[in-house]
Amino acid sequence: MTQVVAAFYKFVRLPDFAEKQHSLLSYCDALGVKGTILLAEEGINGTIAGSRHSIDSVLSFLRSDPRLADLEHKESCAESQPFDRMKVRCKKEIVTIGLPETDPNEQVGTYVSPNDWNALISDPEVTVIDTRNDYEVNIGTFQGAQNPQTSSFRQFPDYVRNHLDPTKHKKVALFCTGGIRCEKASAFMLSQGFQEVYHLKGGILKYLEEVPDFESLWEGECFVFDQRIAVSHGLKPTTYDRCRSCGHPISEADKLSPQYQEGISCRYCFVD
Repeated sequence: MTQVVAAFYKFVRLPDFAEKQHSLLSYCDALGVKGTILLAEEGINGTIAGSRHSIDSVLSFLRSDPRLADLEHKESCAESQPFDRMKVRCKKEIVTIGLPETDPNEQVGTYVSPNDWNALISDPEVTVIDTRNDYEVNIGTFQGAQNPQTSSFRQFPDYVRNHLDPTKHKKVALFCTGGIRCEKASAFMLSQGFQEVYHLKGGILKYLEEVPDFESLWEGECFVFDQRIAVSHGLKPTTYDRCRSCGHPISEADKLSPQYQEGISCRYCFVD
């Protein structure tokens, strides 16, 4: 049965976030919805999957809180349920950068719509940065984007401090999967003195959903955090799989490597 996959987040003050955990989990379980929702004082972040009716019901339930009334979401489809179970977790941050003072509720960069993104990143004066982790960047990114080569979003602040200079990099454009990491990254960069910081509204997923393939500056596929592994234009699932040993996304070409043994190793985790 085709499943509707909904991804959403919102930075908003939720001092009572822990009180929402049980009721939200119970509501999702009752509708057969699966996935993960993170709650923190700074907001909400989640990806869930289920029937059309179930997803609509959960989104309506969330938006019944006035603070989440304008909660935006992105949709795609999966041929089968891409999650094993439903989890609602309380965290210190809905996306972890490890700097409590970095708060998108206080300041954030300039949002850029998918339809305006190509013009921005084609400007030679703009430094384009992929805020995702190295294994995500390796299977797809925007033309000309810098790869910080991080294994954790916590490492992004050090990358900025060591490789970027607000006096030299006057205009910076950030992007990530759904928009949440680059939103917090933009807040951090503004706190470091960068003046013009832009980020892709809705992230790569919204871009792949709205921008036609023939106009796209995206190269490769986009890693997603569920059993689909990766999606392409139109948010269609690709042929990527995941190594059962290390969890790294692997292509059909990777499976031809002599270092690949199903369930044992791939070229990313093989030890001679």
